[in-house]
Amino acid sequence: ARIRILSLIAKLFGASSCTATAIRDSNLLSLFEDEIKDRKDMLKTLSALEVLYELAEHPHSNMFLLKTSLLQHITDVINDPSADSIVRSRASLISGRLLSSADAFMTIEKSCVTNLLLAIDKILRTEESQNTDEIESALETLGLIGTTTQGACLLLSDPPNIARHVVEMSFDRQGRGKHLAALHALGSICGVDRQEDQMKLDDPQAEEFLKRLVYSAASNSPKLTPSALLLSILQQDPDVRIAGYRVLSGLVVREWCLREVCSKPEIIGIVTDPKMETTKLGMEARYACCVAINKALSSSHLLHEPSLSELIGKLNEAVRRGPYLSEKRQRVEAQPVVGTMERF
Repeated sequence: ARIRILSLIAKLFGASSCTATAIRDSNLLSLFEDEIKDRKDMLKTLSALEVLYELAEHPHSNMFLLKTSLLQHITDVINDPSADSIVRSRASLISGRLLSSADAFMTIEKSCVTNLLLAIDKILRTEESQNTDEIESALETLGLIGTTTQGACLLLSDPPNIARHVVEMSFDRQGRGKHLAALHALGSICGVDRQEDQMKLDDPQAEEFLKRLVYSAASNSPKLTPSALLLSILQQDPDVRIAGYRVLSGLVVREWCLREVCSKPEIIGIVTDPKMETTKLGMEARYACCVAINKALSSSHLLHEPSLSELIGKLNEAVRRGPYLSEKRQRVEAQPVVGTMERF
């Protein structure tokens, strides 16, 4: 009965900001806190978290929920070693949703967010003894937080240095689910989900730390260079390749990454190949990556490098062609066959 009441509150909360305000003023959000604090019944706690997860999806949710002590209780759940991994995973994703907008960081104290990141960091540091789904949820959470410039800067600050897990797992092929989740999270942190003018971070230290993480990951791998590492991602199966396009689209706005990409003609060959992808999602991701590289080059002094003229021509042609058309779209029409009577 209590879970049904919470579900009704969530539906009313999502109806409008007026009903959300009325619910906040009626102190009904404290019911969620009570259910999360009492973790004796795992099924009941999980049901409450599922309802809260739906509630956190609404655009105005963080404005109200972050003014309560909910995030602190969610952090306590993530930190609780006795809690089931599925409960911690759901709590982690709720925190990511709550912190996925720029307004969130104006509402809550930085110390609360730092405590949350330290709790997630603990999960990722002890990954060998943890459930794989929990690792993937933690990585997805970091991706949600990193969609805003404020969140990305916080992930790339030292401490807590938590973005290192995302970069390391992005280029580590051990565990397909973790590999994919990390790549998508890295794309978000690099700015692929942000406005074009906000893709690069305002904080030079955060940008430098991101660069250092990528070069460090490359030097610790058999590929040795970021360009070879990125190429290896694009040479994998379609799902990984789509995630790789996202990462490349976000990273290439940075001059150091653009140089790395231009140093590998094979990367340009993949992103400009209209036959590379067979699904709509793959075609669009490949094309978006192609456009991102082309835009980055057009605003860079590399545009006038004679050695890159052929590469730039391929990019321009691929952008003009669009995401769906193949290189030579030939339509074979039925042809009548004319022959003499003797032939038959």
